[in-house]
Amino acid sequence: MAALIERLLIANRGEIATRVARTAHRLGIDTVGVFSEADRGALHTRVVDRAVCIGGASPSQSYLRADAVIEAAVSSGADAVHPGYGFLAENAAFARSVQDAELIWVGPTPEQIELLGDKVAAKEAAVAAGVPTTEAVVVDPAAMSAELLDELPLPAMVKAAAGGGGRGMRTVHDRSEFPDVVASAAREAEAAFGDGTVFVEPLIEHGRHVEVQVLGDAHGNVVHLGERDCSIQRRHQKVLEEAPSPGISEEVRGALWDGSVALARSVSYRGAGTVEYLVGSDGTIAFLEVNTRLQVEHPVTEAVWGVDLVELQLSVAAGEVLPFSQEELAPRGHAVEARLVAEDPAAGWLPSTGTVGSFSFPDAHLVDGSLPRRPGIRVDSGVDAGSVVGAEYDSLLAKVVAYAPSREGAVAMLGRALRTARLDGVRTNADALSAICADGRFRDGAATTSYLDDPADLLRCAGPSGEERVVHAIAAAFCLQSARRAADLVTGFAPSGWRNVATRGQRVHLLDADAPDGDLDRSVQLEYMIDHSATGKKGPGSRDRVARVLVGEPPEPDERGVLGADERRCCDVVVSGASSGPVQVDLDGVVSTLDVEVLDGPGGTTRLSVVGASGRTAWTEAPRFVDHDEAAAASGPVSPLPGSVLSVHVSPGDEVAEGDLLVVIEAMKMEHRITAFGDVTIAEVNVSPGDKVDAGDVLVAFG
Repeated sequence: MAALIERLLIANRGEIATRVARTAHRLGIDTVGVFSEADRGALHTRVVDRAVCIGGASPSQSYLRADAVIEAAVSSGADAVHPGYGFLAENAAFARSVQDAELIWVGPTPEQIELLGDKVAAKEAAVAAGVPTTEAVVVDPAAMSAELLDELPLPAMVKAAAGGGGRGMRTVHDRSEFPDVVASAAREAEAAFGDGTVFVEPLIEHGRHVEVQVLGDAHGNVVHLGERDCSIQRRHQKVLEEAPSPGISEEVRGALWDGSVALARSVSYRGAGTVEYLVGSDGTIAFLEVNTRLQVEHPVTEAVWGVDLVELQLSVAAGEVLPFSQEELAPRGHAVEARLVAEDPAAGWLPSTGTVGSFSFPDAHLVDGSLPRRPGIRVDSGVDAGSVVGAEYDSLLAKVVAYAPSREGAVAMLGRALRTARLDGVRTNADALSAICADGRFRDGAATTSYLDDPADLLRCAGPSGEERVVHAIAAAFCLQSARRAADLVTGFAPSGWRNVATRGQRVHLLDADAPDGDLDRSVQLEYMIDHSATGKKGPGSRDRVARVLVGEPPEPDERGVLGADERRCCDVVVSGASSGPVQVDLDGVVSTLDVEVLDGPGGTTRLSVVGASGRTAWTEAPRFVDHDEAAAASGPVSPLPGSVLSVHVSPGDEVAEGDLLVVIEAMKMEHRITAFGDVTIAEVNVSPGDKVDAGDVLVAFG
């Protein structure tokens, strides 16, 4: 007889915790969440019925503490534990402890986790089940002998034996790189999963990363729910996923399905799992690993196959029989998912921290747990307006999923959802994601795992450009003007820009708020003169502003003081709208509708966020008085974000060359290498391993 789950503890955080909670609530199940001190008040603590604090900010003090999680489950009266993904989700000892506490474990058996969660053991099981695979060599960072280095394959992939999500993964193309790469991968794996074991396997370059969703119950039934294509990756972390895969033959597809079911049946698999492969351009199939948990990208499978995988996980964990056979399952349509993360593409994709401002997707109308197979946008989010994004955890903010009858429709729908989303407060990869959706290589389904090896060309196409960018700048400038007039308690009665004698227009120089400091290539300079006689209204309450606008850099005088020719573009503009909200810009008879928000920026500045059909821009006004000494304030590299110092590779007096490694910082569960930007001498070293640093802290001073 099936057990009854009445109260579920979710041993995770962020978007997966909120996603699991919503399905549980739909099924009438009460939920208990857990949180660290850093996550107090986070979205997932507000979605669940009750939440229990389990420790300090770092994962090792909280989400990786099996004892604290189980104590929270028992004390709150939970009868089941869902681990989500990451943290303890693939920890067999934790699963066994949950069962020892007489709680229902929502996942595979501890024995299956031990066998398949270890990538080396999983390869051996795959070989026994007849699944094609490659050789794996376990390596010890402390025992990298010359003989071993000669035996390792090239090119190679170094991977963590435990966990997933791209943690502890590195590529090697030169044999001399192995010692440092293996040590780095082992450190990252230990920090992320509590297990620093790593192995080396041959690297298949320019292949497709394809994975198959399997599902089994305790009664011997196993089915597959098709494949997902996860080839769009950066630093071995998935960026976009889709189902079905657009780049494999039916023969390969059938082989992947059959091999995955055979492997799952060979171990009597129970619950949801994913079998991952690399598929070469010649159709060669290489087994990679089995993830014994729910995947981040599971929503694309749910959309195409019309199931709720969390509901099925709970059903199987309670001892129920799968509600369908393989013959009763059929895919329909296409789904694409984009991972929205807090990182700054303009700053080398460094993670971004801060407080989330606006966070909304106007086109989204399907939410987690709602799975009708009709075209739409689904957003699984771990944050909302006011959420704090710190450096302690993964940078994933939300997953945006588009479903449509065709791949072309789903990609177009996802691109628009990303372009028109209201996002502010932290830097995100939304523009890069929308640029991928517009790129011909991706649209043709030809992208492989090397697609984002050099994303510079792609990023140059991200966001509005040309005429559309000018329209955004005009909207920002006039809304900034309106906001200032509305806040003016002294002279606000007067029309903006009014003079009792003829004079030149008002100048404004807007900087791209998301571009690197000092990058003027994406700035816009405007000079405008409002025609008050044409508006028919005067004063700060006027909503229509008719103006003549000059766009471009004003002419500079030569050595004799004579101005050169004015080559700025002259255009007629009508701007309708208030300082924030919907705004219409009529530029020479072409009307664009935009959404503008005036926000407080860093250091008392004003930040203007503009969203339109072509994407989003963010602007700040160029400072009128610049402190030229500010650039020389730091005489060495600074920390790009808050984190912990892992290692220091220089000492005072050392002479280093450009590109030499100085310091390694860990933030958001990833390592960041700080290197020298010139040939210099080290004067001071301001940090030591284990130190906490904030963004902007000077790490090393140059002599």
